[in-house]
Amino acid sequence: MFSVIFPGQGSQLIGMGKDFFNNYDLVKKLFQEADDVMGFSLTKMIFDGPKEDLDLTINTQPAIFLVSYSIFNVIKKEFNIDLNKAKYFAGHSLGEYSALACAGYLSFKDTIKILRKRGDAMQNAVPKGLGGMVAVLGSKIELIEKILNENQKNNQVQIANDNSEGQIVLSGKIADLNDVMNILKKNKIKNIKLPVSAPFHCKLMDKATNVMKNEIENMKFIESKNILVSNVTAEEIFEENEIKKLLIKQIESRVRWRESVINMIKKGVDHFIEIGPGKVLSGLVKRINKDIKINTINSQNDIKDLKI
Repeated sequence: MFSVIFPGQGSQLIGMGKDFFNNYDLVKKLFQEADDVMGFSLTKMIFDGPKEDLDLTINTQPAIFLVSYSIFNVIKKEFNIDLNKAKYFAGHSLGEYSALACAGYLSFKDTIKILRKRGDAMQNAVPKGLGGMVAVLGSKIELIEKILNENQKNNQVQIANDNSEGQIVLSGKIADLNDVMNILKKNKIKNIKLPVSAPFHCKLMDKATNVMKNEIENMKFIESKNILVSNVTAEEIFEENEIKKLLIKQIESRVRWRESVINMIKKGVDHFIEIGPGKVLSGLVKRINKDIKINTINSQNDIKDLKI
């Protein structure tokens, strides 16, 4: 039994998807559609940069989705591999939108549009330089929760991502993060500031939530029998209103990736297929359960090794 998973921000790189673009007309068509929706050449930005522009959240989100969606469709239509047999579809943060589109809940155009708006809202929710994110390595989630709870009077730091055993990401104001980093250092817990433009998945994103609430509630959903695993609950969802409610909540909530993977494995999943740029999620899944079969698909050669 397999699950299809889709990466989030941080997996982008110049030239991603070019292999598929050069070889498949359906990919050229999708890239052209994306350029039309965006009102500029996202294609040129993905293939030629500059990287600083591609790394802007407003561009990163639709770009990663475009590449993930293109690869998914090549696997399905050019290689005749039925990925809709997946037990679950799941994605990390923005990857949840790739999962929704590939699972058949959202149209390609609507997903590009909503991610452009989401990226813009998240990028502009907090003044530049006010917030940030910190990766905490080699520690248990329970210990980090305890440290944050004990110090919540002095700072408002939240767990943004529970990624895997020993990889947790914190979000908050820079001053608060600095305090927490000092506490972690005193406890000999390794931590690193991340090069991000905003403090994602925490209460500081409330302006983005306000902007996106209406947008998400008005999204046109298509009926689908595929089952999604939510970042917010780490549980399966398939009902439209519930999905919309959780997508709104997701902006300020913890991404429960470790729990999501554990829950999928408990329900019988023994094979994960990561579709999109990079191999971040494959690495996280391996850390959560080293015995699980994983395929990372971001080149044509990867598809040749894919058996479901």
